[in-house]
Amino acid sequence: QVQLVESGGGLVQAGGSLRLSCAASGSIFRFDTMGWYRQAPGRQRELVASITSGGHTNYADSVKGRFTISRDNARNTAYLQMNSLKPEDTAVYYCNAIRLGYYYWGQGTQVTVSS
Repeated sequence: QVQLVESGGGLVQAGGSLRLSCAASGSIFRFDTMGWYRQAPGRQRELVASITSGGHTNYADSVKGRFTISRDNARNTAYLQMNSLKPEDTAVYYCNAIRLGYYYWGQGTQVTVSS
């Protein structure tokens, strides 16, 4: 049973930073892609950033230059460093991992940015 466990969310003032972590348990294989999505109240879930096992990254335009995704393949762990946070970054952030076309999801962690 594969589980993704996020940590690192919380409350921060605008301009501050947070680092999210996503650790996979129960998995002995490497995920093809790991990423982060977010969902704000009343809005659809959206991709924030993703990274392949080879290190290729993709970012939403709204976070480019502020967020950095990384991963540790040996530990099947992904990270999201979030700098210069804005109130509009407030959302539940979900870790995502893909292998052979199957999607795995974490339970989500709340990020709240106060103005």
